[in-house]
Amino acid sequence: MKRNYFSILSLLGLLGLASCEKVLDKTDLGSVNGSVIFKDSVLARMNLDYIYDQNLPTWGGTWGTRPDLSDESFGESKYFEGTLLVNDVADFGTALNATNNYGKIRVINTFINDVNGGTIAQATKNRLNAQAQFFRAWRYFDLVRLYGGVPLVTKPLQAVGVEAREAAFLSRNTTTETYKQIVSDLDSAMLFLPGKWGSSDWGRITKGGAAALKGRALLYAASPQFNPTDDAAKWQASYAANKQAYDLLVANGYGLHASFDQLWFQEVNNPEAVFLTGFNTSTGDQTRKNNGYDNSTRPSYAGTAGGSNQPSWEMVKAFPMKDGKKAGESTKYTYSDQLFYKNRDPRFDKTIAYNGVNWPLNGNTSYKLWTYFVSNKTVEVKASNTGFYTRKAINPTVGVSDVQFSGTDWIEIRFAEVLLNLAESACGINNLDEGYTHLKAIRKRAGIEAGTDGMYGLKASMTRAEMFEAILFERQIEFAFEGKRFWDLRRWKLIEKTLNGKRRTGVTINLKTTGVPADFATTRDNVDLDVAYTNYFTIVTKQLDTKYAINWKPEYYFFAIPQSAIDNNPKIIQNNTWGGGFDPLK
Repeated sequence: MKRNYFSILSLLGLLGLASCEKVLDKTDLGSVNGSVIFKDSVLARMNLDYIYDQNLPTWGGTWGTRPDLSDESFGESKYFEGTLLVNDVADFGTALNATNNYGKIRVINTFINDVNGGTIAQATKNRLNAQAQFFRAWRYFDLVRLYGGVPLVTKPLQAVGVEAREAAFLSRNTTTETYKQIVSDLDSAMLFLPGKWGSSDWGRITKGGAAALKGRALLYAASPQFNPTDDAAKWQASYAANKQAYDLLVANGYGLHASFDQLWFQEVNNPEAVFLTGFNTSTGDQTRKNNGYDNSTRPSYAGTAGGSNQPSWEMVKAFPMKDGKKAGESTKYTYSDQLFYKNRDPRFDKTIAYNGVNWPLNGNTSYKLWTYFVSNKTVEVKASNTGFYTRKAINPTVGVSDVQFSGTDWIEIRFAEVLLNLAESACGINNLDEGYTHLKAIRKRAGIEAGTDGMYGLKASMTRAEMFEAILFERQIEFAFEGKRFWDLRRWKLIEKTLNGKRRTGVTINLKTTGVPADFATTRDNVDLDVAYTNYFTIVTKQLDTKYAINWKPEYYFFAIPQSAIDNNPKIIQNNTWGGGFDPLK
C-alpha cells in the first residue's frame, strides 16, 4: 500500500498519546482530553488509526515466519530443543507499556469507552467501535491460542491506589469463556462494519474480515489442541462461522486472485486480501512503513540484507507433481531427487528459488540464480545454508538499493484461507463433498492438472481422516512461508509425529570435477537445466539441526503463563501441564 494510514502518529504524540507507552499504569496516562477528541470524528478516527498501527500483524503474522518452528525452513530454538522454560513465552505481557497484549487491550478499551462517552453521531461511533472490537478479538485470539483461557478485560481499569490495584486482580477466564468473548466482539463488529470500503479506506477491517477471523478462531477451538474429544458441536460452530465468512466475502466481490504469485502485488481491490497490513515505499521518518520481508528474504547480494527464510530440503520435496499427486505417487510424472524441480505443482516455482532457476530480480528478467559449489567454494557471494531461497512475494521489479523500502502488503487472511478453513470445518461435520469443492478450487487456481476424473490429483472417496490430512497438506503448500505451518501442526497436535527425533536437512549442489565444459561458468545461463543437473551436478544432503534432534514436548501445546504475571497477580493460576491447577481444555 503506497499511502499510509498512520502518518498522523506524530500529531497523536502532540495530543498526548505518546503517554500510552506506560498504558497499564492505574492512572489515566493514555487518555487525551475526551471533550476535544471525541466530539470530532476526524480526531477520533486518528485515535483508531493508532490502534491499527499497534495491532496490525507484520509479515508472517504475529510471530513472523519463524523458520525455527516448522519443517519449512531452519533455525535452532528452545522450542525444538525441548528446553523451553516457564518465562520463555512472554506474550502475556506484564510490563507497563502499550506493546504487549494487555497494554494493547487497554488502549482499545479506553478508546471504546471514550467514543461511547463522546458526542459524535451514533452511526460513526458504531463504526469506530466495530473496528476496535475486531482488534480486541484479535488480541484475545493471540492469547488463547498460546495459553488457553486468560483474564478478560473489556473496560479500562482507570483507578489508582492499593485497593484499586487489588480490585484489578482478575482470575483467568476459562478457555471456553475466552473464545465466547472473541466471538461476541466479532459478532458485534459485523453489525456495523461495511462489506467493503471505498478505495481511500482500502485495508480497513470489513464485515467479511471480522467473519473470517471468527471462522479462524472457531476452527482452532474445534481442532484437537482444544477439542481432544472431537466434539461435533465445536465443528458445527466452526462450519457455521466459516460459511458465514465465505458468503459475506463472495457477496462483496472477494474471491481467489487469478494468479497465485501476483496476488501479493495488487493492492487496492485485491479480491484475495481479506485482512491485511498496508506498507509503503516511503523513506520519510514519519511515514515509513516498509515491510522488511523482501529485503530479508532474497539473497543478500540482491538487496542490502537478505537470505533468511531459506526452504529446507523437506519443504522442497513436499510439493506435489503437476497432476497433484505427491512425489513418488504419480503415475504420470516421475520424481527424482536429482531433478527435484521437474514437473512439480506450479506453486513450486513460484515459492522456491533453486540453483539454475530463472528468477527475475532487480528488474533483470533474464536473471538466473546459481547456488552451486566449485571445489568446496560457493559461487554465491554468501552461500544459502539450505541451497534454496524463498521466492514467494519477492517483488522482481525493485532495484537493489530500493529493496529495503519495499511496500508489498502483508495479507494475514487470504480468501484461500477462508476456503480451506471452510473445507476443514465441512470435513469436521462430515460434509466431505463440500471439502472436495474447496480443495479443488485451490488446486485449480494453482494450475494443477484437473485429470480425466476432474479431481486435480485428490484421492476419490476419502474418509474423514484422509480429508483432514489432505487439507493440512494443501495448507502446507498453499501457505508456505506465510507463518501458518507451525500453528497448523500445533492445533492438530502433530508436531511430535511430524518432527520429533528428526533433523531438518538442506543440500549442497556441487559442480563435478570431470566432464564439465571448461566454459561452464560463462555459458551456464544458456545450458539446458536438465542437462546440467544430469551431467554436471551432484546433490549432497546435509543436516541443518546440528545441536539436537527435534524434541517438542506435549506441554508446549499450551505454553506456561510467565511467572512474572503470576507474581504480579496472585489470582492467576498456572496451566496444569506446567504444574498448576488451571485446565486449558475447559
